[in-house]
Amino acid sequence: MRRRQLVGALLVATSALGYASGPLLAKSVYATGTDWLALLAWRFTLAGVLTWGWLLAVPAGRLALSRMTHRQAAVLIGLGMVFAGSSTTYYAAVQLAPVSLVALLLYVYPALVAVGAMRLGQPFEGRRAWVALGIAIVGAICTLDGIETGASPAGVALAVASPLIYAGYILLAGRAAGERRPGTPDPEPGTGTADVPPLLAAALMMLGTWLVLVVLAIAGGERVLPGQIPPAAWPGIAGIAIFATVIALQAFYAGVARLGAARTALVSTLEPVFTVSLAVLLLGERLAPVQVLGGGLVVAAVMLAQTSRAAPVEPVVEREA
Repeated sequence: MRRRQLVGALLVATSALGYASGPLLAKSVYATGTDWLALLAWRFTLAGVLTWGWLLAVPAGRLALSRMTHRQAAVLIGLGMVFAGSSTTYYAAVQLAPVSLVALLLYVYPALVAVGAMRLGQPFEGRRAWVALGIAIVGAICTLDGIETGASPAGVALAVASPLIYAGYILLAGRAAGERRPGTPDPEPGTGTADVPPLLAAALMMLGTWLVLVVLAIAGGERVLPGQIPPAAWPGIAGIAIFATVIALQAFYAGVARLGAARTALVSTLEPVFTVSLAVLLLGERLAPVQVLGGGLVVAAVMLAQTSRAAPVEPVVEREA
């Protein structure tokens, strides 16, 4: 396994672990009466403040910001707006449909990304990677043992929309990070975002997501002022902002730059495995045998995919400070 490919897989796995912590932390937030839109609005407010503060405190970050073109900034802010679409449809679906059903429908996205990458990015090479994808999807379904039905039509519609938008986000993130189809010429200098450091890219994407959520909150008359959020909700919101947003988003962007969209989506199937494992460790929940089997299948699939031949993905070029 090439070192670059291994580092990319570890970064995406770190991102999956960060995202996996979100549902568990959200339980404590929802228990206070805070709904999904207020949670998301403050999630990205706090995450944006932390990321921009970090960026501006580092000389290399300020230098990268001064060198960025308006077009690069617009692309990354727009990418964040796409991510907002995935987040809002997912969390809204959770309130209208069983969580297990929403999670099951979400894990259609690795297959969507793999197919989309055949035309837009670096497709899987060889049979082994496609076999690994199939195993990973089956494993993710097993991990979500106990699928419930009886969802409202609106909940199902939102649950179907979420993976479609998320698949588009991953494909676009791959292109923003420098992924191109074999034989496709590189973009003109200053037009692409492959040379934007992950910290700056994450800061701009969070800004785009935050803008969408603030507009939704204001339009919906949401109670989002600090004094309107119960004190007991803040620890969970802060945890989601740090682990499921700041760390997860930066690790994801850095990982997709090394793996490409299709392999990133495959490694991301570790997320339900991590979610279930954290529930066992932190909440004392018990694993069903089928969930243990599902987790093992996902891990095996990810390892199998990393041993298969990968199309070369050009490295992210970070300017020196």
